[in-house]
Amino acid sequence: MSDITISRGVRSNLLSLQNIASQRETIQGRLASGKKVNSALDNPTNFFTAASLNSRSNDLGALLDSMSNGIKTLEAADNGLKSITKTVESLQSTIRQARQDKSWQGESYAFTATSGTGDIVFTGGSVGTTAVTVAVSANASVDDVVASINGNSSLTSKVRASNDNGKLRIENLSTADLTVTDTAVATTGTGGTIGGNTVRADLITQFNDLRQQLDRTSEDASFNGINLLRGDALAITFNETGSSSITIQSKDAEAINATNLGIDTQATSVADTDAGLDSILSDLSTALGSLRSQSSAFGSNLSVVQ
Repeated sequence: MSDITISRGVRSNLLSLQNIASQRETIQGRLASGKKVNSALDNPTNFFTAASLNSRSNDLGALLDSMSNGIKTLEAADNGLKSITKTVESLQSTIRQARQDKSWQGESYAFTATSGTGDIVFTGGSVGTTAVTVAVSANASVDDVVASINGNSSLTSKVRASNDNGKLRIENLSTADLTVTDTAVATTGTGGTIGGNTVRADLITQFNDLRQQLDRTSEDASFNGINLLRGDALAITFNETGSSSITIQSKDAEAINATNLGIDTQATSVADTDAGLDSILSDLSTALGSLRSQSSAFGSNLSVVQ
């Protein structure tokens, strides 16, 4: 077969068509990718510059994502602190209510003075298992017995006696039942059980329930597996080289819970005295101060990250 010979004009047209086809492919590639430069062959300088910028953009995007997660973690901790603060304020309200309550239970016993002698024995209540005995002398009056009971140091702030229109009234200054045993001839019908203050007892139970709720709130204040209220550390980097960063953690890396705040589970007997309740109120005030200080620290860290 003989070679095909084309003229110069045809050859020129063919080259033009090939060039147009090549340009069309290039334009189609740009339209499909949205990029003017798709390979190093298109424009080496622009291609590698764009690759470098894309790489830095990805690095900055990862840093931004990390900061966003850090902000969410701080916000979760802040919300947890706010809820815990409200719980501690509720604990304060509960103890103040118990402090104001004076609904002590009492019994009034008929009293008849005679020439006999005997004892009035107290056990239970705030007195405890070791009995306290008050001697009743011969021909003692109600006022004499009242003075003997109230003057007994072992019964101070535990039992209170008074003259109830000629009857001997005994009040149980406790949340537990008090047992009174009468062997004194001078009293008639004195004996039995005097119930405890159920209002204060119920409020202490409520206090312990709220304390458990505080710990549950602390455990739920996490985001993406990090809980600052549990003592976890949150590290946030601000640049690609890692030379600028911050580590956020609770004070002394301690969990923010009832135990570390100094809020202990209370026995019902703590409500037997106002002094016991005042001690709890003092601990709660200290706990509130610690919470406000930690909240302020997290707030400052959040401002830095934002």
